[in-house]
Amino acid sequence: MTQVPMEELLRRCPSAYKLTILASKRAKELSDGAPKLVQTDLRKVTSIALEEVRQGKIAYAKTEEEAAKAETPHRKKRKSLATESKKKRA
Repeated sequence: MTQVPMEELLRRCPSAYKLTILASKRAKELSDGAPKLVQTDLRKVTSIALEEVRQGKIAYAKTEEEAAKAETPHRKKRKSLATESKKKRA
């Protein structure tokens, strides 16, 4: 069995979680009959999907929801209970 080095894959998709989602969705497409985007002797759809990622033929793209979350300013941190109780005493 041929293995694709994880370091190479993570250069293309910096999150192992996102890489898993990307490869599994592409493997499903391949099993449903989608054409391969790379020339390879590999037979397993998961191996083909990972090879496509490694060669840069497919990439993870943020959804509109993820992009909106990234642009939203972070919420203010809540004051600690100790700080609030000190103000009440004063």
